[in-house]
Amino acid sequence: MTRLLQSPVTVMTLAAVMFFTTLWLLLRTLPLGQVAPADKALPVAEDDPSWKFRNPDIDQWVSQIKNERDALAVREQQLKEWESRLVAESREIASVTQAVSRTQLEFDKRVLLFTEQQKDNAKKQLKVIADMTPDGAVAMLNEMPDDEVARLLYTLKPDISGAILDAMSKVGGPSAKRAAALTERIKDILQIPTNNPPTNVSP
Repeated sequence: MTRLLQSPVTVMTLAAVMFFTTLWLLLRTLPLGQVAPADKALPVAEDDPSWKFRNPDIDQWVSQIKNERDALAVREQQLKEWESRLVAESREIASVTQAVSRTQLEFDKRVLLFTEQQKDNAKKQLKVIADMTPDGAVAMLNEMPDDEVARLLYTLKPDISGAILDAMSKVGGPSAKRAAALTERIKDILQIPTNNPPTNVSP
């Protein structure tokens, strides 16, 4: 019997029985659900997570960055509007320039400076006009188109063409208006730049 009680197996078995018996009694004495919860520890500033930390300087920097970003957005919008306006104005200027170029080209075609092939015929006409009186020349030129008359007057010597225009103006009425229009036409011819200047045909 003494050997049985001194056996390690017996001792371990008794210890286990006593442990579980004591645990069972404790569980019956303290029913579950009645254990008072421990007081919650108050949060300490040092225990707060980093994302809850707020720095006034950082907030100010963030606010400045937002303001600068908004200002840049406004500036970008203004630049886009100015760019659109410049593009529209450039197109308008290009359109006007093209219109002026077309007008100039059409006028150059009508301006009617003598070509090499016209010189012989022009010499004959100019000789006839130069030998006539201003009044007779006016009567002859009244039967000719304005462009051709302008060419002839432009090619004549200034004293002869001036006398003819003066005689035309003295007639009055439509002839006076035509004399003024021909004078302006001759001025326009003089202002046109050309790589091949007209050849004055002397009578």
